[in-house]
Amino acid sequence: MKLQARAIDGFLRSPDPKIRAVLLYGPDTGLVRDRAMGLGRTVVADLSDPFRVTEMLGRAVADDPARLADEAAALSFTGGRRLIRVREAEDNVTAAFTAFLADMPPGDSLVIVEAGDLGNRSKLRTLFEGAVGAVAIPCYVEEEAALGRVIADILHGHGLTADPDALSFLAGNLVGDRMVARGEMEKLALYMGTETRVRLEDAQACVGDSAALSLDEPIWAAAEGDFATLDRSLARLFAEGMAPVAILRAAQRHFQRLQLVAGQVAVGKSADAAVEALRPPVFFKMKPRLTGQARRWPAPLVRQALERLVEAEADCKRTNMPDQTLCARVLFQLASLARR
Repeated sequence: MKLQARAIDGFLRSPDPKIRAVLLYGPDTGLVRDRAMGLGRTVVADLSDPFRVTEMLGRAVADDPARLADEAAALSFTGGRRLIRVREAEDNVTAAFTAFLADMPPGDSLVIVEAGDLGNRSKLRTLFEGAVGAVAIPCYVEEEAALGRVIADILHGHGLTADPDALSFLAGNLVGDRMVARGEMEKLALYMGTETRVRLEDAQACVGDSAALSLDEPIWAAAEGDFATLDRSLARLFAEGMAPVAILRAAQRHFQRLQLVAGQVAVGKSADAAVEALRPPVFFKMKPRLTGQARRWPAPLVRQALERLVEAEADCKRTNMPDQTLCARVLFQLASLARR
């Protein structure tokens, strides 16, 4: 079964007990992991419980398909439902799950499968979407508004509330990897101590220097025509598993802000004043760099950059070209434009 987007959150909070296997897949590996952990806790509170939780890699399932059914049928020595987590799954586990879903073992165990960005032609995705007793859930890169709601919920769990501008800053700088966002919120909660209200300066002091710059480094480099930094930072992000679509989305947001600045400059406002007026506000250490970029990127050139970024994201979804290649190509094209 394939869940509609509006039904995903409800299912993750309270999964249908008739569902015995769930496939989580998509370009946001952090969101895949976060949803897998949340869903797993509906079965067993402690995901490290050795009696009720079993973890396997996808290649182990492909090599020994019978083990999947054996683990799902096993009883816990301490009682309660069992959870089987299959990590790093690819299409090579399709045969094992075809047999499993055709003849599911007795019991009420739940199998959660974590996979990467499976295309429309993926055999594993097609199997879960069409099977009875199974669900396929896509995990695409979240928009800022959606991540903002998640961040607000996480902060609420720590007894914290955030001012609107602080929440906007956090969502804008942490979009792209749900697990990174959750980790940064844990750090922010520790930073706040006994304070319960997160202000913009708190968010900037705790998060602005780390999480934002990791994802944004190649984007700032592209906007400044810095080929060496762009190449190095892109390679690092790809090695860490960052989804190319997340990088392209972040680049679109960056150039949308440059577009706002360019529009203000076009009607007579100085670049410094235009950057100062942006909301959410720019992290104070980055204001000089963004002001310099604003002088480098007039409105027509910014529009051209945005058109290329949108087209690159579309190509990632509709062509068979490697996503990393498409992402790198368009960012190097922008770096070339910045040098003109």
